[in-house]
Amino acid sequence: MTDQPQLTLYLAAPRGFCAGVDRAIKIVEMALEKWGAPVYVRHEIVHNKFVVDDLKAKGAVFVEELEECPDDRPVIFSAHGVPKSVPQAAEAREMVFVDATCPLVSKVHIEAQRHAENGLQMIMIGHAGHPETVGTMGQLPEGEVLLVETVEDVARVAVRDPERIAFVTQTTLSVDDTAEIVAALQARFPAIVGPHKEDICYATTNRQESVKAMAARCDAMLVVGAPNSSNSRRLVEVGRRAGCAYSQLVQRATDIDWRALEGIRSLGVTAGASAPEVLVNEVIDAFRARYDVTVEQIETALENVEFKVPRVLRQPA
Repeated sequence: MTDQPQLTLYLAAPRGFCAGVDRAIKIVEMALEKWGAPVYVRHEIVHNKFVVDDLKAKGAVFVEELEECPDDRPVIFSAHGVPKSVPQAAEAREMVFVDATCPLVSKVHIEAQRHAENGLQMIMIGHAGHPETVGTMGQLPEGEVLLVETVEDVARVAVRDPERIAFVTQTTLSVDDTAEIVAALQARFPAIVGPHKEDICYATTNRQESVKAMAARCDAMLVVGAPNSSNSRRLVEVGRRAGCAYSQLVQRATDIDWRALEGIRSLGVTAGASAPEVLVNEVIDAFRARYDVTVEQIETALENVEFKVPRVLRQPA
């Protein structure tokens, strides 16, 4: 018999890496195999320090801007997408570049382009300054994409012609928050054109649904993810809103605030789309060291999405 306190640990499924993140990491690893080190990466390939540090150790060099890259080494664009001006600048410098933009983000880029060709001004629902938002807004000329972050912003946004507008969204937003903003847009601009299929990606939606399914059973919830990861931060908010008041973001097991968890009997654990499973296991092991843990998986969806890497990496050097 163990004298450790009992703890039921609910493990969300799906959790962690999505197909877009998986593909982006694979792109960096395959580029290093094909061209050798160093390979440059513009912006963190995905928002996770553990992943970035691992790729740095293999020979990837992370920079914020293309100007920091030499002409004679390959450069990779992050999974979040880049403004159109970035690949244009790389082409002008005759650089070898690989675009690791998630195909679901690229879908939003294509959508924005199509609406612009049809003479519509765009409204983007997203977070100011987030690389994905910057990348999507950068697909079109200045002023053609207007950003709204909240329902309040919808009331203030000044459009050219209320009869000729469309909207797109960042792929990693809270499904519920976005629904409120979309409703406000449709109420103010009845003619607004929306996406054929929701822009919020399957992985974001699935991870939020599994958090909702387990939140009510948990005394506390931990989301493994980085503080600059939009989808991870949304999971914390969704957990709190779904009834688990103590929902916290941790980068890894060393960040756990044990005093805040004193007396808990049940814990939910999930991970953002850019957090590797090794960090989830690290968190579970930390609880096993202190509690008599029973793990129960809460599965709300099965994911079998896979995205191919660009052809340039599948061809011999």
